[in-house]
Amino acid sequence: MSYNPFEAPASNSRVIGIVSGSREDLLKVAKYQKGILVCILVYILAVAGQFALPPQIRPLVGLGVLVVGLIAAVFTILLAMKTHGTGLGIILGVLCLVPILGLLILLLVNQKATTVLQLNGIRVGLLGADLSSL
Repeated sequence: MSYNPFEAPASNSRVIGIVSGSREDLLKVAKYQKGILVCILVYILAVAGQFALPPQIRPLVGLGVLVVGLIAAVFTILLAMKTHGTGLGIILGVLCLVPILGLLILLLVNQKATTVLQLNGIRVGLLGADLSSL
């Protein structure tokens, strides 16, 4: 076997930080992260809205927070299963339903997703990864 210095480098199909190591799962991580970021934004806006809205409308905001919490739990399970494994993904998803702890878990899982995407050379901005670069 001879060495050719002009040969293109071999592609590394193994992805860093993903349990399966596949490129398809890296794209899923980027999509799930965007979902989590939207949930974090809506959660923070709803909590701030609790103080600005009249008392008659507050139960509706609470219902909205409950729906966002369920959606966030699903995204947390999906994302944590890709980055942490199945067992920890389910545990984090269930803990995501606890009101204040849920926000902290969302931030934790979001940070892990950002780290995984950046380790694989993907730029991550305020609203997540640029899906066109994947």
